[in-house]
Amino acid sequence: MNLNQTDHCLRFSCPGRSVSTALYVLSYVSAAAVVLVTVCGNLLIVISVCHFKELHTPTNMLILSLAVSDFLIGVFVIPAALIWMIESCWIFSSTYCFCYVSISYFLTTTSVFNVALIAVDRYFALSNPFMYTNRVSLSSMCIVISLNWFVLLFYKTAFQYFNGSLASLVMCPGDCFLVLDEVWSLVDLLLTFVFPLAVIVILYVLVFFIAKKHATAIRELNSHTRSQTSKNMSDSMKSERKAAKVLGILVSVFLACLLPYFVYILLGSIIEMKVESFQKVLMMVYLNSAINPVIYALFYPWFRKCVKIILTFHIFNTDSALINILS
Repeated sequence: MNLNQTDHCLRFSCPGRSVSTALYVLSYVSAAAVVLVTVCGNLLIVISVCHFKELHTPTNMLILSLAVSDFLIGVFVIPAALIWMIESCWIFSSTYCFCYVSISYFLTTTSVFNVALIAVDRYFALSNPFMYTNRVSLSSMCIVISLNWFVLLFYKTAFQYFNGSLASLVMCPGDCFLVLDEVWSLVDLLLTFVFPLAVIVILYVLVFFIAKKHATAIRELNSHTRSQTSKNMSDSMKSERKAAKVLGILVSVFLACLLPYFVYILLGSIIEMKVESFQKVLMMVYLNSAINPVIYALFYPWFRKCVKIILTFHIFNTDSALINILS
């Protein structure tokens, strides 16, 4: 969450609220709804994957990691960002501003790398299914996810600490931004956005072509033989293709939310940045955390089943963790 503006503040005073009371109240009601959907939706995903044994798969561990980062964004980032937009002014303290910038900076990057890991996981699952089954275990995936969080936390902390002379927290009246030197800002952008985005796009293009090959293979298999072995292989390939399709939708929505911010930052040295425009593209990145649970609800029957069990309190029944969720 950086701006390549080192010489002056983007805005010098709070413009004040110029909307009607009804619209003002509606804005806060809508903001509360967004926060509620983000927090509760991702919390349901976290509970589902953690509780039900059948969902303890390597791919679902990546979904869990993404849901955790989205949940934390909903708790610590989105409320402050929405209040800032509604009030057209940063109304909190400089200490809270520092915490807000640091947390959002870390969590948004973590979400990007979580999605990149999902793309890598789907690519290897489709391109080398036998090697994937033998090599990728639940424990190895948990280690990868833990390393991802730890390395990014270390990088973000070190980056802000060792660039203390080049980075400063801008607290103009009503604004809260982290301003970095243009060179370091570009380096950080390449490492934390360009690289993982390139991985996501390239791998999902490859996944698309592999899925098409699998579809052709399934048709040929079904037309030539009807044995139990071919049926099992066909079902397995269909399952992998369906998982790739749903996660492809997840990634596509993610890219749609992230690319405006990415383009805006790249053009930051050419065009004059305005606070209102920057807030909107940044909010699109945050709102992706609210959209993800909706995608799961629409395309994952197991998630809908889990939500029903959780909301009806059947999750507290004995051996509820062993319920057959995927059938």
